Amino acid sequence: QVQLVESGGGLVQPGGSLRLSCAASGIAFSIYVMGWYRQAPGKQRELVAAISSGRSTNYADSVKGRFTISRDNAKNTVYLQMNSLKPENATVYYCNAYEPGRPDLAYWGQGTQVAVSS
Repeated sequence: QVQLVESGGGLVQPGGSLRLSCAASGIAFSIYVMGWYRQAPGKQRELVAAISSGRSTNYADSVKGRFTISRDNAKNTVYLQMNSLKPENATVYYCNAYEPGRPDLAYWGQGTQVAVSS
C-alpha cells in the first residue's frame, strides 16, 4: 500500500519561509521521480518542483530562486523549502511520485495547506 504523507504546511507572513515534507512508503523511493504540485481553487493542479532519482530538478518559473526541492533517500522523504513566500503562493500543496516514464501511474498525497498572510 502506497502512502505519501505531507506535513509542514501552515500560516506564515509574507516574506517568510516554510519547509514541506513528504514521507513515502510502499514504493521504491530512490528510483521514483518526486514532485510538489499545488492547486488553487478553480484552477488546475500545477507543477511547483520535481526531482529525479539522479537529483535533477525542475521548477516552475514563478518559484525559481525562492523554492528548493530536495530528497533524502535514506528517509524516503522529499522536501520543499519555500522562502520569500508571497500571498499568491497560498494554496494546497500536494506530493507526487511516479516511476520514470510512467507519470500516468502517479501517486498523490492528501495535500497540505499553506497560508501566507500578515
